Amino acid sequence: MKKFFLFCFLLFAFNANAMEKETTFKKELFDKAQSDGKVVVISSWIKYCSSCASQMKILNKAKNEFENIEYFTFDVTNKEIASFFNVQYQTTLLIFKNNKEVYRSLGETNKELIYKALKSSI
Repeated sequence: MKKFFLFCFLLFAFNANAMEKETTFKKELFDKAQSDGKVVVISSWIKYCSSCASQMKILNKAKNEFENIEYFTFDVTNKEIASFFNVQYQTTLLIFKNNKEVYRSLGETNKELIYKALKSSI
C-alpha cells in the first residue's frame, strides 16, 4: 500500500511540474527585448522533463535577482522555434546579448553555474 501511495505522489509531482511549463517565446517580444538592450534568456523544455523543471525553477528565482533580463521558454517540440534557435534537446539554455548568442548549455541545472552565466552576460 505504501508503494501505491508513493507512486501516486510521484505521479502528481511530475504532473505538477509539467503543468507549470508554458511557451512564452514570441519572436516580436524577443526582437523588442534585444532592441531595448536587454539580455535575453531562453530555455527549452518538454512535458514531464524533471531537469527542465529544475532549470525553470532556478530561472524563475533569477528573474527576481537580475535586472534588465528578459526570460522566454518554449516547448522543444515546437519545431519552428527549435529550428530558429537550432535547439534539438530539452533543457537547452541560451543567453543573448547585443543581438548575439553569448552562452549555450545543454542540461544545466546547477544554480551556481547558471547564475555565473547570467552574471557574465550582464
